[in-house]
Amino acid sequence: MTDGESITLTPVAVASDPASAPLPPRQTARGGMDLTSGPIAKTLIIFALPTLASNVLQTLSGSVNSIWVGQFLGNSALAATANANIIMFLMFATFFGFGMAATVLIGQAIGRGDIDAARRAAGGAIGLAALFAVVIAIVGWFTSDAILRLLETPPEAFALAHDYLRVTFVAIPASMISVTLMMASRGAGDAVTPLRFMVLTVVIDIVLNPVLILGLGPVPRLGIAGSALATAIAGTISLIGMVIWFYAKDHPLRLRGRELAYLSPSWRELRFIIARGLPMGAQMLVISGAGLVMVGLVNREGLVTAAAYGATLQLWNYIQMPALAVGAAVSAMAAQNIGAQRWDRVATITNSGITINLAMTGVLIALLLLFDRAALALFLGSGSEAIEVSRHIQYIATWTFLPFGTTIVIIGTLRANGSVVPPLIILALSMFPIRFGIYHFAYPALGADAIWWSFPLSSLASLAMAWAVYRRGGWRRALPQPGTR
Repeated sequence: MTDGESITLTPVAVASDPASAPLPPRQTARGGMDLTSGPIAKTLIIFALPTLASNVLQTLSGSVNSIWVGQFLGNSALAATANANIIMFLMFATFFGFGMAATVLIGQAIGRGDIDAARRAAGGAIGLAALFAVVIAIVGWFTSDAILRLLETPPEAFALAHDYLRVTFVAIPASMISVTLMMASRGAGDAVTPLRFMVLTVVIDIVLNPVLILGLGPVPRLGIAGSALATAIAGTISLIGMVIWFYAKDHPLRLRGRELAYLSPSWRELRFIIARGLPMGAQMLVISGAGLVMVGLVNREGLVTAAAYGATLQLWNYIQMPALAVGAAVSAMAAQNIGAQRWDRVATITNSGITINLAMTGVLIALLLLFDRAALALFLGSGSEAIEVSRHIQYIATWTFLPFGTTIVIIGTLRANGSVVPPLIILALSMFPIRFGIYHFAYPALGADAIWWSFPLSSLASLAMAWAVYRRGGWRRALPQPGTR
């Protein structure tokens, strides 16, 4: 299929979707998939798969780059990148909510056919991302040493982490604008363009890492700074390519002439994005904060358990991907249908998302449990005693991702109409008082198993709360729109 062709699908009838006609999803203006018509389940799968592929590629890229650094520069360099990456994750998690708030606006605007409103929302998010990223880059450059000391970075890794972190801060503006563009594009119904440029980013990053680390050919040897520079170059090239692509294909969200003023959001738009973006960003911080506390509890159980948990997390990163991709697709699809006043489709979108996620995640869990020993040996070595500990963790806790994924899909639907505070409360309750309460009260009887049981039990609690909010219906009220200029 060439870039200029429209997507053609064979019409199918979906039994669970009586409200929609059995028609293939048509294209919106210049390339974005219209998510307000056609068979819901099939459209949702087609829309979610590029996002899932992007997530897999991004994770694989990080894994390969860690292998380059570990193999070429040693454990100190690997520890240095880990410390720097924690900081970067927190920076992006902080801005994530603002991008999602803009995505909701974009999706609803596309759904009701208001391209100008979609461009205003996209321009405002990109302008905010650029401002935020430049400030962070400048502050980060001058405070990198203080940040690393605050993290108690090991002395042997400090100098390496300093070099890596400074280059990474310089790369933040291009990376953050690129991520914002990708989120906006998915909100407009175009999940393929972000995938194209994620592939480009990953290929360039993986190829440039050994070249710049080792100084192959005429390139000088840059060591750990070369790894950060490779990521920066890849992100910058990808951003430039994506901007060119937007204009060459006349993408619905491209800005021209007077529309370039949208890059400076009005106060009303800014207030809207911040008011809904802060709770969504806080959700990411709650999840990461709970993860850090959990690592501390696991470390108390000794080196073998800590190594086993670390390997388990590597595998869980892949198992959770369907939930994240389907949840994002449900949010974008529900937002477009809410904007189009197709409330008759929203419940079916949610139910289809839950079913699709359970099927995909269930298959991954089954495969993992069948081949867990071989998978764990990739991280721990075939003779490690931590393999059996990790297998024990898998049997107790891996099914967590079934209720977790269902919760993510429901939250995606709530988020599609701007309901962002209830999901934050649900995650905060399930991640802290519930999860750590289970650990506290069960530990005397179960020991370390109390940690592993806290995952599925707290996930069931969050699912129950999310379902109660979803069924109650208060989130269905009309989302107030920011004023026009």
